[in-house]
Amino acid sequence: MAKKNYAFYPGCSSQKGSSASNFATSIGVMCEKLGIQLNEIPDWNCCGASIGYGEGGLLPRLAISARNLALTEQHLPGQDLVSGCPACWLSTRETAEKLHGSGSLMAETNEALKEVALNFKGTVKARHIVEVLIEDIGFAGMKAPVIKSLDGLKIAGYVGCQTNRPFGIAGESFENPQYLDKMIETVGAEAIGGYEQKVTCCGGALAFSEPDKSQKQIRDIVESAYDHGADMIVTPCQLCQANVEVYQSEINKKQGTKLAMPVVYYSQLMTVAYGGSAKDAGLDGQLIRAGKLEQLAGK
Repeated sequence: MAKKNYAFYPGCSSQKGSSASNFATSIGVMCEKLGIQLNEIPDWNCCGASIGYGEGGLLPRLAISARNLALTEQHLPGQDLVSGCPACWLSTRETAEKLHGSGSLMAETNEALKEVALNFKGTVKARHIVEVLIEDIGFAGMKAPVIKSLDGLKIAGYVGCQTNRPFGIAGESFENPQYLDKMIETVGAEAIGGYEQKVTCCGGALAFSEPDKSQKQIRDIVESAYDHGADMIVTPCQLCQANVEVYQSEINKKQGTKLAMPVVYYSQLMTVAYGGSAKDAGLDGQLIRAGKLEQLAGK
């Protein structure tokens, strides 16, 4: 079967040694099993999601993302630009849509891109890898490679806010999207129904400026998972994963709680279900070890 080819934008957090390098590991194994070929965009740059909404202005922010789009057109023509990071996806998709909708912005952006000998024509579609999985592979296609059912795992599917708003996954409810629960079920695990924290913000933007507010959000997300009997939380978002995992120990110190809920990516679940080892799934990169998932990986 011929592989489906996509221009891949890894994003900063997935680089070796970065906070989501284990996500990149599992994405690679998962995609190999699903016949997806991710072709890394040559010389890509940061999308600007973390700093692009500061005082630099609209044009510099658009030009940063447009450079990645233009590089895709130049080196990987005809391929959609796919990102695993919701923040990168939002930034890149917003750029593509704004430039498509404004001839003057397109002209100004391309004037800036002239400095690096690039020109954005507007032929690239910016997509999240979850969109690729759902729209191009389908739930039946995701289930087909399963050789190790994750039966017995009870999982809280935490979508978070960036994958859900403002764009979201086509056809899904903003209040109660079902796609992550369905993905959990394709690998044989149980998706918790009624998990009321599914689309709340993890407080990532407040982690440093207002940590008490951010940690209140995280405690609610984790305690709700405990209340529903979850073995772990699963998310499609690198920031949500890092925030909800890392700050549990800080909350324990400050508030005397004993939170220790594993927070993993959907791609790690799928990698294990497809026969991958704990290392293949990047489970050795967890701060809070997902013991039950590691046990299943070792069987």
